[in-house]
Amino acid sequence: MSLRERLTGIWLMAMALLSLLAYTVYYVAQMWLSLLQATYLTLAILQCAALIIYLWGPEKLKSRLMRLVYRVLYASSFLVIPAFAFIFMGLISQYHVRIPDSIDASSLPAAQILPGEGTTVYRTDTVYVIFPEYSDVALVCQHRPSGADESITWCSGAAFQHSIALGFTHENVDGDHAVSGAFYESPYNKDSFAAFAFADGRYSFAFDHPSEAIREAAAAGGSGFMQFGLIRDGETVMNISRPRARCYRTLAELNGNLCIIDSINMLHFEDFMAELHRLGVTNALYMDMGAGWNYSWFRNAQERVITLFGLPVPWSHNWVVFRK
Repeated sequence: MSLRERLTGIWLMAMALLSLLAYTVYYVAQMWLSLLQATYLTLAILQCAALIIYLWGPEKLKSRLMRLVYRVLYASSFLVIPAFAFIFMGLISQYHVRIPDSIDASSLPAAQILPGEGTTVYRTDTVYVIFPEYSDVALVCQHRPSGADESITWCSGAAFQHSIALGFTHENVDGDHAVSGAFYESPYNKDSFAAFAFADGRYSFAFDHPSEAIREAAAAGGSGFMQFGLIRDGETVMNISRPRARCYRTLAELNGNLCIIDSINMLHFEDFMAELHRLGVTNALYMDMGAGWNYSWFRNAQERVITLFGLPVPWSHNWVVFRK
C-alpha cells in the first residue's frame, strides 16, 4: 500500500469519526433545527460510506458510476471540519460569559434587588439579575443592533422566527409585533403566547389579550412582541420538559421593575423556575436561549459593552433593546 493510500485511509477514518462526533454533539446539545440535524446526519452517513468503500477497496469498483460516487463521497469529507467548527462554536455559545463586577446577592433579601445608578447587575447562586438603564424599550428587526450605538444598554433576541430564512420578512416572525409604532400581524400566533409592550414610557405584560396589547402599543408609537408566557402574577403558566440542563433567560418584572434574568450556568428548567419564584418574580416571558437567540450584550455602568453570547446566526432577525 502506497503512502498516499495510507494517508487517504487515515483521513477518511478521522473524518468519519469527526462527523459522527459532530452529529452526536448536535443531538445531545438539542440545537433543534431539523434542517441542520438532517445535514449533520447525512454528512456522517456519507463519511461512513466512504470509509466502508475504502476498506473494501476502491480498486474493486468496476462501474464508472460507482467510482464517481466514491469520489463524491471522498470530496464531501472536506466539509466535515468546517461543519464541526460550526457546531463546536454553537456548543460554546451555550455557556454564559461571567460578569465579574456583578453585585453578590446570594445572601441579599430579594426585596433589596433593585435598579441602581446606570445598568446594575446582581448575582445569586444560580442567576444574574440585570437592570439595564433605560428610558425606552424597543423591538428592532432585520438589522442587528450594534454596540457602537451608545444609546443601547441591552440587546438580546426577542421573538421566534417561524422558519429558517436568511432574508427577513415580518410575516416570518412568530406572534404579532410592533416596531416604533408600526403594527405587524403574524399568521403564527400561539395560544400560549403572552405579550410584552412598551409605550409612553411604560412597560406592560399581557397574558389574556396579547394581540390587543401590541396594537395599543403601536397606536401609541411604541413597540412590542410575543413570546411564551412564563410567570403571571407570581404563578407559573409555562411548563416545559428538558432532558438536560441549559442556560435560560427571561424578560421579567421583579420588585416592580423591569429586568433580564439569565442563568449563570447550565441548569434544569425546574431549578431556574425555583430561583425565579424565590426572588419573587411577578411577571415574565420566556426568552429562548437556543444558538443565535442567545446572542446578547449590554453596556455596563462604565459604558463598556459586555458580550454575553457573541455568536449570532444569520436566520435570527429581531431583537429587544433597552435605550437610555
